[in-house]
Amino acid sequence: METTLENPAGLLVRPDGGGNGTGALVLAGSSGRVEVDRVRLLASAGVTAMSIQWFGGEGQPPGICEVPLETFGAALDRLGELCSRLVLIGTSKGAEAALLLAAVDARVDAVVAFAPSHVVWFNSGPGRDGKLRPARSSWTRDGEPLPFVPPDDDARSILGDPPAFRGVYHQSLATSAGHVPAATIPVERIAGDVVLVAGEDDQVWDSAAFARAIADRRERHGLHTTLVTHPEAGHRAVLPGEPTPTGGTRMLRGGNPEADAALGRLAWWELTKVLPLS
Repeated sequence: METTLENPAGLLVRPDGGGNGTGALVLAGSSGRVEVDRVRLLASAGVTAMSIQWFGGEGQPPGICEVPLETFGAALDRLGELCSRLVLIGTSKGAEAALLLAAVDARVDAVVAFAPSHVVWFNSGPGRDGKLRPARSSWTRDGEPLPFVPPDDDARSILGDPPAFRGVYHQSLATSAGHVPAATIPVERIAGDVVLVAGEDDQVWDSAAFARAIADRRERHGLHTTLVTHPEAGHRAVLPGEPTPTGGTRMLRGGNPEADAALGRLAWWELTKVLPLS
Protein backbone atom coordinates (compact mmCIF):
# COMPACT_ATOMS: atom_id res chain seq x y z
CA MET A 1 0.00 0.00 0.00
CA GLU A 2 1.38 3.39 -1.02
CA THR A 3 0.76 6.63 0.85
CA THR A 4 1.80 9.99 -0.57
CA LEU A 5 3.22 12.19 2.18
CA GLU A 6 3.06 15.95 2.64
CA ASN A 7 5.06 18.37 4.81
CA PRO A 8 7.56 17.10 3.89
CA ALA A 9 6.72 15.53 0.56
CA GLY A 10 7.48 11.85 0.34
CA LEU A 11 6.27 8.32 -0.16
CA LEU A 12 5.51 5.55 2.33
CA VAL A 13 5.12 2.02 0.97
CA ARG A 14 3.89 -0.85 3.15
CA PRO A 15 4.30 -4.44 1.95
CA ASP A 16 1.38 -6.71 1.32
CA GLY A 17 0.64 -8.58 4.52
CA GLY A 18 2.12 -5.88 6.75
CA GLY A 19 5.79 -6.68 6.32
CA ASN A 20 8.45 -8.07 8.64
CA GLY A 21 8.35 -5.36 11.29
CA THR A 22 11.30 -3.41 9.86
CA GLY A 23 10.92 0.18 8.71
CA ALA A 24 13.52 1.81 6.45
CA LEU A 25 13.94 5.55 5.99
CA VAL A 26 15.58 6.07 2.60
CA LEU A 27 17.43 9.34 2.02
CA ALA A 28 18.65 10.57 -1.34
CA GLY A 29 21.70 12.75 -1.79
CA SER A 30 22.09 16.06 -3.58
CA SER A 31 19.54 15.07 -6.23
CA GLY A 32 16.89 15.94 -3.67
CA ARG A 33 14.65 13.22 -5.06
CA VAL A 34 12.14 11.13 -3.20
CA GLU A 35 13.59 7.64 -3.69
CA VAL A 36 10.43 6.14 -5.18
CA ASP A 37 12.06 3.18 -6.91
CA ARG A 38 14.13 2.18 -3.89
CA VAL A 39 11.25 2.28 -1.41
CA ARG A 40 9.09 0.23 -3.76
CA LEU A 41 11.90 -2.30 -4.17
CA LEU A 42 12.34 -2.62 -0.41
CA ALA A 43 8.60 -2.95 0.15
CA SER A 44 8.44 -5.74 -2.43
CA ALA A 45 10.96 -7.58 -0.22
CA GLY A 46 8.92 -7.19 2.97
CA VAL A 47 10.13 -3.88 4.43
CA THR A 48 7.99 -0.85 5.21
CA ALA A 49 9.92 1.90 3.44
CA MET A 50 9.67 5.68 3.46
CA SER A 51 11.52 8.39 1.58
CA ILE A 52 11.12 12.13 2.09
CA GLN A 53 12.21 15.32 0.41
CA TRP A 54 14.52 16.92 2.95
CA PHE A 55 15.57 20.13 1.24
CA GLY A 56 14.14 22.36 -1.45
CA GLY A 57 10.54 21.89 -0.36
CA GLU A 58 8.04 24.11 1.37
CA GLY A 59 9.50 25.51 4.58
CA GLN A 60 12.89 23.87 3.93
CA PRO A 61 16.30 25.31 3.02
CA PRO A 62 16.59 25.53 -0.79
CA GLY A 63 19.94 23.72 -0.66
CA ILE A 64 21.78 21.38 1.66
CA CYS A 65 22.59 24.14 4.08
CA GLU A 66 21.89 23.97 7.81
CA VAL A 67 19.29 21.23 7.37
CA PRO A 68 17.90 20.24 10.80
CA LEU A 69 18.59 16.64 11.78
CA GLU A 70 15.17 16.81 13.41
CA THR A 71 13.73 16.54 9.88
CA PHE A 72 14.83 12.92 9.82
CA GLY A 73 13.94 12.26 13.44
CA ALA A 74 10.36 13.27 12.70
CA ALA A 75 10.25 10.77 9.84
CA LEU A 76 11.49 8.08 12.21
CA ASP A 77 8.68 9.04 14.59
CA ARG A 78 6.18 8.09 11.91
CA LEU A 79 7.95 4.87 10.96
CA GLY A 80 8.21 3.95 14.62
CA GLU A 81 4.43 3.95 14.88
CA LEU A 82 4.33 1.22 12.24
CA CYS A 83 7.50 -0.81 12.83
CA SER A 84 9.44 -2.32 15.71
CA ARG A 85 12.83 -2.06 14.00
CA LEU A 86 14.20 1.07 12.30
CA VAL A 87 16.89 1.27 9.64
CA LEU A 88 18.41 4.28 7.87
CA ILE A 89 19.48 3.92 4.24
CA GLY A 90 21.21 6.99 2.82
CA THR A 91 23.21 7.89 -0.26
CA SER A 92 26.00 10.49 -0.36
CA LYS A 93 24.73 13.55 1.56
CA GLY A 94 21.84 11.36 2.68
CA ALA A 95 24.40 8.88 4.05
CA GLU A 96 26.11 11.73 5.90
CA ALA A 97 22.77 12.59 7.50
CA ALA A 98 21.99 8.94 8.27
CA LEU A 99 25.28 8.39 10.09
CA LEU A 100 24.86 11.61 12.06
CA LEU A 101 21.32 10.73 13.11
CA ALA A 102 22.24 7.17 14.07
CA ALA A 103 24.98 8.54 16.32
CA VAL A 104 22.46 10.52 18.38
CA ASP A 105 19.20 8.55 18.06
CA ALA A 106 19.14 5.26 19.95
CA ARG A 107 16.07 4.08 18.03
CA VAL A 108 18.18 3.33 14.95
CA ASP A 109 18.89 -0.39 14.70
CA ALA A 110 21.03 -0.28 11.55
CA VAL A 111 22.51 2.13 9.02
CA VAL A 112 23.29 1.37 5.39
CA ALA A 113 25.38 4.22 3.97
CA PHE A 114 26.01 4.36 0.23
CA ALA A 115 28.93 6.59 -0.85
CA PRO A 116 29.34 7.83 2.73
CA SER A 117 31.42 10.57 4.31
CA HIS A 118 33.30 10.35 7.59
CA VAL A 119 32.98 14.08 8.27
CA VAL A 120 30.37 16.83 8.16
CA TRP A 121 30.88 19.01 5.10
CA PHE A 122 30.16 22.57 4.09
CA ASN A 123 26.84 23.44 2.50
CA SER A 124 25.93 22.24 -0.97
CA GLY A 125 23.55 24.87 -2.27
CA PRO A 126 22.09 28.01 -0.72
CA GLY A 127 20.68 28.47 2.74
CA ARG A 128 17.41 30.04 3.75
CA ASP A 129 18.93 33.43 2.91
CA GLY A 130 19.37 32.31 -0.70
CA LYS A 131 23.16 32.63 -0.51
CA LEU A 132 25.94 30.09 -1.03
CA ARG A 133 28.49 32.04 0.97
CA PRO A 134 29.69 32.38 3.60
CA ALA A 135 30.17 28.63 3.85
CA ARG A 136 28.03 27.02 6.50
CA SER A 137 27.42 23.56 7.89
CA SER A 138 25.19 21.17 5.99
CA TRP A 139 23.37 20.30 9.23
CA THR A 140 22.02 21.63 12.50
CA ARG A 141 20.95 19.92 15.70
CA ASP A 142 18.81 21.63 18.32
CA GLY A 143 19.10 24.79 16.25
CA GLU A 144 22.90 24.86 16.32
CA PRO A 145 25.11 24.29 13.24
CA LEU A 146 27.30 21.20 13.47
CA PRO A 147 31.08 21.66 13.09
CA PHE A 148 32.10 21.15 9.47
CA VAL A 149 35.01 21.03 7.06
CA PRO A 150 34.97 24.28 5.04
CA PRO A 151 35.66 24.40 1.30
CA ASP A 152 38.94 25.29 -0.32
CA ASP A 153 37.51 27.56 -2.99
CA ASP A 154 40.85 27.61 -4.82
CA ALA A 155 40.32 23.92 -5.58
CA ARG A 156 37.45 24.73 -7.92
CA SER A 157 40.03 25.44 -10.61
CA ILE A 158 40.58 21.67 -10.92
CA LEU A 159 36.92 20.71 -11.36
CA GLY A 160 36.85 20.04 -15.11
CA ASP A 161 33.74 19.78 -17.30
CA PRO A 162 31.57 18.02 -16.28
CA PRO A 163 32.86 18.76 -12.80
CA ALA A 164 34.53 16.02 -10.75
CA PHE A 165 34.30 17.20 -7.15
CA ARG A 166 36.56 14.50 -5.70
CA GLY A 167 39.63 16.73 -5.87
CA VAL A 168 37.80 19.63 -4.23
CA TYR A 169 36.87 17.52 -1.21
CA HIS A 170 40.36 16.02 -1.02
CA GLN A 171 42.01 19.44 -1.11
CA SER A 172 39.51 20.87 1.38
CA LEU A 173 40.41 18.11 3.85
CA ALA A 174 44.09 18.93 3.42
CA THR A 175 43.83 22.71 3.76
CA SER A 176 41.30 22.55 6.62
CA ALA A 177 42.92 19.73 8.59
CA GLY A 178 42.40 21.63 11.82
CA HIS A 179 38.64 21.44 11.35
CA VAL A 180 38.55 17.67 10.79
CA PRO A 181 38.54 16.41 14.40
CA ALA A 182 35.48 18.45 15.39
CA ALA A 183 33.75 17.71 12.08
CA THR A 184 34.29 13.93 12.24
CA ILE A 185 31.04 12.01 12.65
CA PRO A 186 31.11 10.12 16.00
CA VAL A 187 30.30 6.77 14.41
CA GLU A 188 31.50 4.96 17.53
CA ARG A 189 28.22 6.05 19.13
CA ILE A 190 26.16 4.05 16.64
CA ALA A 191 24.96 1.02 18.56
CA GLY A 192 23.34 -0.80 15.66
CA ASP A 193 24.70 -2.50 12.56
CA VAL A 194 26.64 -0.33 10.11
CA VAL A 195 27.01 -1.26 6.44
CA LEU A 196 29.10 0.99 4.17
CA VAL A 197 28.89 0.73 0.38
CA ALA A 198 31.39 2.57 -1.82
CA GLY A 199 32.87 2.52 -5.31
CA GLU A 200 36.62 3.00 -5.61
CA ASP A 201 36.08 5.07 -8.79
CA ASP A 202 33.72 7.54 -7.10
CA GLN A 203 34.47 10.93 -8.67
CA VAL A 204 32.14 12.96 -6.44
CA TRP A 205 34.20 12.29 -3.34
CA ASP A 206 36.51 9.49 -2.24
CA SER A 207 33.74 7.52 -0.56
CA ALA A 208 35.81 4.33 -0.39
CA ALA A 209 38.54 6.08 1.62
CA PHE A 210 35.89 7.81 3.73
CA ALA A 211 34.20 4.45 4.37
CA ARG A 212 37.49 2.92 5.49
CA ALA A 213 38.01 5.87 7.85
CA ILE A 214 34.58 5.18 9.37
CA ALA A 215 35.31 1.47 9.73
CA ASP A 216 38.73 2.17 11.26
CA ARG A 217 37.29 4.58 13.82
CA ARG A 218 34.66 2.06 14.85
CA GLU A 219 37.25 -0.74 15.02
CA ARG A 220 39.31 1.34 17.45
CA HIS A 221 36.25 1.29 19.71
CA GLY A 222 35.77 -2.46 19.34
CA LEU A 223 32.85 -2.18 16.91
CA HIS A 224 32.31 -4.22 13.75
CA THR A 225 31.48 -2.55 10.44
CA THR A 226 30.58 -4.22 7.15
CA LEU A 227 32.43 -2.62 4.23
CA VAL A 228 31.32 -3.33 0.65
CA THR A 229 33.43 -1.95 -2.22
CA HIS A 230 34.03 -2.48 -5.92
CA PRO A 231 37.20 -1.31 -7.72
CA GLU A 232 35.44 0.07 -10.81
CA ALA A 233 32.14 1.34 -9.37
CA GLY A 234 31.36 5.02 -8.98
CA HIS A 235 29.16 7.17 -6.77
CA ARG A 236 25.86 5.42 -7.51
CA ALA A 237 25.36 1.76 -6.70
CA VAL A 238 22.34 0.29 -8.49
CA LEU A 239 20.47 -2.40 -6.57
CA PRO A 240 19.02 -5.44 -8.37
CA GLY A 241 15.66 -4.45 -9.82
CA GLU A 242 16.35 -0.70 -9.72
CA PRO A 243 16.50 1.44 -12.86
CA THR A 244 19.73 3.34 -13.43
CA PRO A 245 19.31 6.74 -11.72
CA THR A 246 19.05 9.80 -13.94
CA GLY A 247 18.96 13.51 -13.25
CA GLY A 248 20.40 15.25 -10.24
CA THR A 249 23.25 17.73 -10.22
CA ARG A 250 25.40 17.75 -13.36
CA MET A 251 28.70 16.19 -12.31
CA LEU A 252 31.11 13.36 -13.04
CA ARG A 253 30.21 10.39 -10.83
CA GLY A 254 32.67 7.75 -12.01
CA GLY A 255 32.04 4.07 -12.47
CA ASN A 256 30.18 2.39 -15.31
CA PRO A 257 26.80 0.65 -15.55
CA GLU A 258 28.21 -2.85 -15.13
CA ALA A 259 30.37 -2.02 -12.12
CA ASP A 260 27.68 0.09 -10.45
CA ALA A 261 25.25 -2.83 -10.82
CA ALA A 262 27.86 -5.27 -9.49
CA LEU A 263 28.34 -3.08 -6.42
CA GLY A 264 24.58 -2.98 -6.03
CA ARG A 265 24.39 -6.78 -6.04
CA LEU A 266 27.05 -6.98 -3.34
CA ALA A 267 25.17 -4.37 -1.31
CA TRP A 268 21.86 -6.20 -1.74
CA TRP A 269 23.34 -9.33 -0.19
CA GLU A 270 24.24 -7.32 2.92
CA LEU A 271 20.82 -5.65 2.94
CA THR A 272 19.17 -9.07 3.04
CA LYS A 273 20.95 -9.66 6.34
CA VAL A 274 20.45 -6.35 8.15
CA LEU A 275 16.86 -5.58 7.18
CA PRO A 276 16.23 -8.62 6.70
CA LEU A 277 14.70 -9.01 3.24
CA SER A 278 12.47 -11.81 2.04
